[in-house]
Amino acid sequence: MTTRTFDLAALDMAGTTVDEGGLVYDVLDRVVSDAVGHPVPHDLLARWKGTSKREAIAGLLAELGEPAETTRVDVVFADFVERLTTAYRDAPPKPVAGIGETFSALHEAGVKIALQTGYSSDIAQAILDGLGWTVGGYPSDTVDALITSDLVPASRPAPYLIYRCMEATGVTDVRRVLVAGDTPSDVLAGHNAAAGFVVGVLSGSFGAETLEQQPLTHILPSAADVTQLLHGASVATR
Repeated sequence: MTTRTFDLAALDMAGTTVDEGGLVYDVLDRVVSDAVGHPVPHDLLARWKGTSKREAIAGLLAELGEPAETTRVDVVFADFVERLTTAYRDAPPKPVAGIGETFSALHEAGVKIALQTGYSSDIAQAILDGLGWTVGGYPSDTVDALITSDLVPASRPAPYLIYRCMEATGVTDVRRVLVAGDTPSDVLAGHNAAAGFVVGVLSGSFGAETLEQQPLTHILPSAADVTQLLHGASVATR
């Protein structure tokens, strides 16, 4: 019997397991642009991808020289949630191609699956409901845990989302955790958590040239391909 190489897959949502066409960042861009009265520079927006959307709004306002006190961030974040909810209602997110089969293969191999995200819990749960995904335990549910940015003291690139995934699934050895995401912040969170597998995927916001600059262990076309690492197969590595 072949021994598996990791016990937990802690996977990002938008751009990694969920295909939402980049709407979250289109909406974030429009909301902050409207709040400050001018466009947000592309490179500045890119630096905040992958983290808590509330933290992103506060950080973008501050970097643009705008007031970023709590009350203003609250107002802009509420606008973001309303617009994103409408956008997702008009164009519902879909699973990334092949991810359902990957979930099944991981569960059958005894791997726990946790979704970890910069979304707040209300948005994340609405997406899961739309996809028909449930949270609990195999074999009755799609994934074992959902950890959102409002459950931790700091979102990515801090490691806390990943540690909460471990706590929620009963996995204690971070060396046997695989973290996968499509942004530099996703990768940095995996690195900061000292995860054994830190995987950048090319299905979302950034290409290989950008992700390869991060402290990752592997690059894959999609999170649907993480089963290639389950028994130590050699794929595109750094």
